[in-house]
Amino acid sequence: MKKPEIAKRMARRAGVTKGEAADRVDRVVSQLLARLRKGKDAELPGLGRFTQGPDGRLSFERERSHGRD
Repeated sequence: MKKPEIAKRMARRAGVTKGEAADRVDRVVSQLLARLRKGKDAELPGLGRFTQGPDGRLSFERERSHGRD
């Protein structure tokens, strides 16, 4: 899913404009990148966690769904 699709869904669910939703997406991505650049894990609650290995490669581990995996 691309940013415009995410922003459109977020806008509809949160009752904000598409522009405000796009700004929120940008802020979340910036926060995730800032944490990863500092060598810290970055979590997307309800989705999973990004981690950076010693070689600099990123990995994503999905959060387990309760009773669905």
